[in-house]
Amino acid sequence: MGLKSVSLKLQYRTDRDNLVTEFFIPCLSNSIEYDRAVEFVTLKSISTLSLGLQNFAEHDGKIRLITGHRYFASDLDVLARIFSGKNNAFSLGFIHRSKLGILQKLIQKNKIQIKIAVPNSEHVDGSFSERIGIFRDEEGEMVAYTGTSNETFNTDNRNFESVDVFTSWNDRPRVDIKTTDFERLWSNETKYVQTYDFSYAYMNNLLKYDSKWAVETLS
Repeated sequence: MGLKSVSLKLQYRTDRDNLVTEFFIPCLSNSIEYDRAVEFVTLKSISTLSLGLQNFAEHDGKIRLITGHRYFASDLDVLARIFSGKNNAFSLGFIHRSKLGILQKLIQKNKIQIKIAVPNSEHVDGSFSERIGIFRDEEGEMVAYTGTSNETFNTDNRNFESVDVFTSWNDRPRVDIKTTDFERLWSNETKYVQTYDFSYAYMNNLLKYDSKWAVETLS
Protein backbone atom coordinates (compact mmCIF):
# COMPACT_ATOMS: atom_id res chain seq x y z
CA MET A 1 0.00 0.00 0.00
CA GLY A 2 1.27 3.49 0.81
CA LEU A 3 0.41 6.96 -0.39
CA LYS A 4 1.13 6.15 -4.03
CA SER A 5 -1.80 3.75 -3.96
CA VAL A 6 -4.20 6.63 -3.26
CA SER A 7 -5.82 8.21 -6.32
CA LEU A 8 -5.24 11.90 -5.70
CA LYS A 9 -6.40 15.07 -7.40
CA LEU A 10 -4.48 18.34 -7.58
CA GLN A 11 -7.32 20.05 -5.76
CA TYR A 12 -10.37 19.11 -3.71
CA ARG A 13 -13.27 21.55 -3.42
CA THR A 14 -16.48 21.36 -1.44
CA ASP A 15 -18.79 21.79 -4.43
CA ARG A 16 -17.47 18.71 -6.26
CA ASP A 17 -15.55 16.52 -3.79
CA ASN A 18 -15.91 14.91 -0.38
CA LEU A 19 -12.75 16.08 1.36
CA VAL A 20 -13.13 13.55 4.16
CA THR A 21 -13.72 10.30 2.25
CA GLU A 22 -11.81 11.12 -0.94
CA PHE A 23 -8.71 12.80 0.46
CA PHE A 24 -8.15 12.93 4.21
CA ILE A 25 -9.09 9.38 5.29
CA PRO A 26 -7.24 7.63 2.41
CA CYS A 27 -4.07 9.64 3.06
CA LEU A 28 -4.20 9.22 6.83
CA SER A 29 -4.84 5.48 6.65
CA ASN A 30 -1.84 5.00 4.33
CA SER A 31 0.58 7.06 6.44
CA ILE A 32 2.71 6.45 9.48
CA GLU A 33 3.50 10.12 10.18
CA TYR A 34 1.43 13.27 10.00
CA ASP A 35 2.56 16.89 10.46
CA ARG A 36 -0.01 19.64 10.76
CA ALA A 37 0.17 23.41 11.27
CA VAL A 38 -3.22 24.99 11.94
CA GLU A 39 -4.70 27.77 14.01
CA PHE A 40 -7.03 25.73 16.20
CA VAL A 41 -7.39 22.11 17.35
CA THR A 42 -9.62 20.29 19.80
CA LEU A 43 -9.07 17.34 22.10
CA LYS A 44 -11.56 15.37 20.03
CA SER A 45 -9.69 16.04 16.80
CA ILE A 46 -6.34 14.99 18.28
CA SER A 47 -7.86 11.73 19.47
CA THR A 48 -9.45 11.13 16.05
CA LEU A 49 -6.09 11.60 14.34
CA SER A 50 -4.35 9.14 16.65
CA LEU A 51 -6.96 6.46 15.97
CA GLY A 52 -6.81 6.94 12.21
CA LEU A 53 -3.08 6.77 11.50
CA GLN A 54 -1.88 3.41 10.16
CA ASN A 55 0.55 1.49 12.40
CA PHE A 56 0.34 4.29 14.94
CA ALA A 57 0.69 1.89 17.83
CA GLU A 58 4.01 0.73 16.39
CA HIS A 59 7.32 2.42 17.10
CA ASP A 60 7.40 4.56 13.95
CA GLY A 61 4.00 6.27 14.19
CA LYS A 62 4.06 9.98 14.98
CA ILE A 63 1.88 13.07 14.89
CA ARG A 64 3.33 16.57 15.24
CA LEU A 65 0.96 19.50 15.63
CA ILE A 66 1.74 23.21 15.58
CA THR A 67 -1.23 25.29 16.64
CA GLY A 68 -2.21 28.78 17.59
CA HIS A 69 -2.59 29.67 21.25
CA ARG A 70 -6.40 29.41 21.60
CA TYR A 71 -8.02 26.30 23.12
CA PHE A 72 -11.41 25.38 24.54
CA ALA A 73 -11.31 25.69 28.31
CA SER A 74 -12.19 22.02 28.87
CA ASP A 75 -9.63 20.83 26.31
CA LEU A 76 -6.87 22.99 27.75
CA ASP A 77 -7.43 21.61 31.23
CA VAL A 78 -7.25 17.97 30.07
CA LEU A 79 -4.23 18.47 27.79
CA ALA A 80 -2.36 20.33 30.52
CA ARG A 81 -2.90 17.45 32.93
CA ILE A 82 -1.76 14.89 30.35
CA PHE A 83 1.39 16.78 29.44
CA SER A 84 2.23 17.35 33.09
CA GLY A 85 1.82 13.64 33.87
CA LYS A 86 -1.07 14.21 36.25
CA ASN A 87 -3.41 11.33 35.51
CA ASN A 88 -5.38 10.78 38.70
CA ALA A 89 -7.40 13.96 39.01
CA PHE A 90 -9.58 14.00 35.92
CA SER A 91 -13.23 14.80 36.06
CA LEU A 92 -14.31 12.40 33.34
CA GLY A 93 -18.02 13.05 33.24
CA PHE A 94 -17.77 14.33 29.66
CA ILE A 95 -14.81 12.30 28.45
CA HIS A 96 -14.70 8.72 27.29
CA ARG A 97 -12.19 6.99 29.57
CA SER A 98 -10.72 4.52 27.09
CA LYS A 99 -9.98 7.10 24.40
CA LEU A 100 -8.50 9.48 26.95
CA GLY A 101 -6.27 6.70 28.23
CA ILE A 102 -5.03 5.91 24.73
CA LEU A 103 -4.35 9.58 24.06
CA GLN A 104 -2.49 9.96 27.34
CA LYS A 105 -0.20 7.01 26.59
CA LEU A 106 0.58 8.30 23.10
CA ILE A 107 1.47 11.76 24.37
CA GLN A 108 3.63 10.38 27.17
CA LYS A 109 5.50 8.24 24.62
CA ASN A 110 6.03 11.34 22.42
CA LYS A 111 4.01 9.82 19.61
CA ILE A 112 1.84 12.93 19.69
CA GLN A 113 3.72 16.20 20.11
CA ILE A 114 2.21 19.66 20.22
CA LYS A 115 3.90 23.02 19.87
CA ILE A 116 2.34 26.46 20.14
CA ALA A 117 3.11 29.25 17.66
CA VAL A 118 2.67 32.82 18.86
CA PRO A 119 3.34 35.87 16.62
CA ASN A 120 6.01 38.08 18.18
CA SER A 121 6.31 40.96 15.74
CA GLU A 122 4.46 44.14 14.85
CA HIS A 123 4.49 42.81 11.29
CA VAL A 124 1.89 40.17 12.27
CA ASP A 125 -1.51 41.40 13.38
CA GLY A 126 -3.52 38.56 14.86
CA SER A 127 -2.87 34.91 15.70
CA PHE A 128 -0.98 32.08 14.03
CA SER A 129 -3.17 30.70 11.26
CA GLU A 130 -0.90 28.95 8.74
CA ARG A 131 -2.46 25.87 7.12
CA ILE A 132 0.01 23.12 6.22
CA GLY A 133 -0.50 19.36 6.32
CA ILE A 134 2.06 16.66 5.42
CA PHE A 135 1.47 12.89 5.29
CA ARG A 136 4.40 10.41 5.16
CA ASP A 137 4.28 6.68 4.49
CA GLU A 138 6.65 3.78 5.21
CA GLU A 139 8.39 4.26 1.84
CA GLY A 140 9.19 7.91 2.59
CA GLU A 141 6.70 9.25 0.07
CA MET A 142 4.84 12.40 1.08
CA VAL A 143 1.60 14.22 0.33
CA ALA A 144 1.44 17.87 1.33
CA TYR A 145 -1.62 20.09 1.28
CA THR A 146 -2.70 23.63 2.05
CA GLY A 147 -5.95 25.49 2.20
CA THR A 148 -8.16 24.34 5.07
CA SER A 149 -8.48 25.42 8.69
CA ASN A 150 -10.35 22.24 9.60
CA GLU A 151 -7.76 20.16 11.43
CA THR A 152 -9.30 16.74 10.69
CA PHE A 153 -11.78 17.51 7.91
CA ASN A 154 -14.42 16.69 10.52
CA THR A 155 -17.76 15.81 8.94
CA ASP A 156 -19.39 18.28 11.34
CA ASN A 157 -17.55 21.09 9.59
CA ARG A 158 -19.71 22.65 6.88
CA ASN A 159 -17.37 25.35 5.64
CA PHE A 160 -17.02 25.84 1.91
CA GLU A 161 -13.33 25.28 1.22
CA SER A 162 -10.72 23.91 -1.14
CA VAL A 163 -7.46 21.99 -0.64
CA ASP A 164 -4.43 22.15 -2.92
CA VAL A 165 -2.44 18.89 -3.00
CA PHE A 166 1.22 18.20 -3.83
CA THR A 167 2.93 14.79 -3.94
CA SER A 168 6.58 13.84 -3.58
CA TRP A 169 6.47 11.77 -6.78
CA ASN A 170 4.90 14.46 -8.99
CA ASP A 171 5.82 17.78 -7.38
CA ARG A 172 8.83 17.22 -5.14
CA PRO A 173 10.00 20.87 -5.08
CA ARG A 174 6.64 22.06 -3.72
CA VAL A 175 6.53 19.28 -1.13
CA ASP A 176 10.07 20.15 -0.06
CA ILE A 177 9.05 23.79 0.42
CA LYS A 178 6.13 22.83 2.64
CA THR A 179 8.26 20.36 4.58
CA THR A 180 11.00 22.94 5.13
CA ASP A 181 8.46 25.54 6.26
CA PHE A 182 7.02 23.12 8.79
CA GLU A 183 10.43 22.03 10.09
CA ARG A 184 11.51 25.65 10.53
CA LEU A 185 8.36 26.35 12.51
CA TRP A 186 8.93 23.24 14.62
CA SER A 187 12.54 24.25 15.32
CA ASN A 188 11.57 27.86 16.14
CA GLU A 189 13.46 29.28 13.16
CA THR A 190 10.65 31.29 11.53
CA LYS A 191 10.57 35.09 11.47
CA TYR A 192 7.72 36.87 13.26
CA VAL A 193 6.63 33.71 15.13
CA GLN A 194 7.88 32.15 18.36
CA THR A 195 7.27 28.41 18.80
CA TYR A 196 7.02 26.83 22.25
CA ASP A 197 6.51 23.33 23.61
CA PHE A 198 2.95 22.91 24.85
CA SER A 199 4.00 22.44 28.49
CA TYR A 200 6.15 25.58 28.46
CA ALA A 201 3.38 27.62 26.84
CA TYR A 202 0.88 26.43 29.43
CA MET A 203 3.14 27.00 32.44
CA ASN A 204 3.98 30.51 31.25
CA ASN A 205 0.35 31.50 30.57
CA LEU A 206 0.80 31.82 26.82
CA LEU A 207 -2.33 29.80 26.04
CA LYS A 208 -5.73 31.47 25.95
CA TYR A 209 -9.24 30.16 26.44
CA ASP A 210 -11.33 30.30 23.30
CA SER A 211 -14.55 32.29 23.60
CA LYS A 212 -16.53 29.10 22.90
CA TRP A 213 -16.81 27.22 26.18
CA ALA A 214 -18.73 24.21 24.86
CA VAL A 215 -17.48 20.84 26.07
CA GLU A 216 -15.88 18.68 23.38
CA THR A 217 -16.36 14.96 23.97
CA LEU A 218 -14.24 12.08 22.75
CA SER A 219 -17.19 9.76 22.21
